[in-house]
Amino acid sequence: MERIKIIGGRKLSGEVEISGAKNAVLPVMAAALLAPGRSVIHNVPRLRDVDNMLGILGFLGVRGEFIGDHSLALDCTRLTASAAPYELVRKMRASVLVLGPLLARLGRAEVSVPGGCVIGPRPIDLHIKGLRGLNARVEIGHGYIKAGAEDLRGGEIYLGGRFGSSVGATVNTLLAAVKARGRTVLINAACEPEVEDLAGFLRAMGASVSGAGSPRITVEGKKELAPAEYTIIPDRIEAGTYLIAAVLGGGEVVLKNAVPDHLTSLLNKLQECGASVTSGKGTLAVRGGGELLPADITTLPYPGFPTDMQAQMMVLLSRVGGSSVITEKVYPERFMHVSELIRLGARIDLEESTAIIRGPSKLSGAPVMAADLRASAALILAGLIAEGETVVDRVYHLDRGYERMVEKLRGLGAQIRRII
Repeated sequence: MERIKIIGGRKLSGEVEISGAKNAVLPVMAAALLAPGRSVIHNVPRLRDVDNMLGILGFLGVRGEFIGDHSLALDCTRLTASAAPYELVRKMRASVLVLGPLLARLGRAEVSVPGGCVIGPRPIDLHIKGLRGLNARVEIGHGYIKAGAEDLRGGEIYLGGRFGSSVGATVNTLLAAVKARGRTVLINAACEPEVEDLAGFLRAMGASVSGAGSPRITVEGKKELAPAEYTIIPDRIEAGTYLIAAVLGGGEVVLKNAVPDHLTSLLNKLQECGASVTSGKGTLAVRGGGELLPADITTLPYPGFPTDMQAQMMVLLSRVGGSSVITEKVYPERFMHVSELIRLGARIDLEESTAIIRGPSKLSGAPVMAADLRASAALILAGLIAEGETVVDRVYHLDRGYERMVEKLRGLGAQIRRII
């Protein structure tokens, strides 16, 4: 099994290009199921999750192929199955997003209850509520979600959950609603840029979707949609990870193909901490090395501080003098990286869904194990600033969501490589 070895203490400087957004491309790939014919998606990151989704689509009868490095053609002319089995779905949670489009196109769908990162309970009750709100029959049994509908009908559907809006439930309901009869209004819809990007692809297919990016999305159902060509937005979480790496790295780093408007909450916190970040058209410039201040952070659904940046920000705050507090409001149990950061020398106390970080801590290299995708990135960031050698195990998590991270960091001057 591959691991990543890092020798800490190298200054980072140079340019890094941000890849297409993982959390945008997966829903768009699922949306291609809605129309027979060949859709082409550009700026597709080469990730394990993309390969996993391709495997699921292939099982359903889709012919997928890359055209060059980052353009993906999906021919959905003939679907040969309406069920996605456990063996494929267990690899990532986003697999459940084929439920809505299969139901809309075929009138039936069966998808294994999904797997993915172990970051605490991630119920699918809102997915079910959304589809039932469109007049679908939905049942769970023997580890599978089974849905059927002879006549999908629009309605007013409230998608609020215990911890706020749900991106997955918003996406699944939207993917079914675009072919439902009449008008659908999604209330308390997720506002993430990835939902807005999906709406852009759906409009390119001929769907009538308005309000995406706000808590109220309105859909006028269309009986027929057409395949489309579309370009995916840059990955804001990848961009945020490199922003923090640059602040820690002490040099000057420019992020190319980044969207500052998608990073407002993170940029605000970095500037509050005293980091030097300037934005241009499609770029972000970071100058590290300055003195930083502690911060209090609460993760929230977009446009709040992203839960997917919590672990990376914790590494930064471990190097800041004083006490900082991170409260996790999206996935309250998402702290499996804390014990590994403590192994490296961080001083962190957990009190239920709150982490108290006391700094500055001098980190020293050690073997560590990644528990999930973003924890993998955080441990690599910690290794960049730790004294000596850090080896990160279970890096297959990293390959799910970061394209060529080792090569990109090496291009900035990091001493990092994969080992077996």
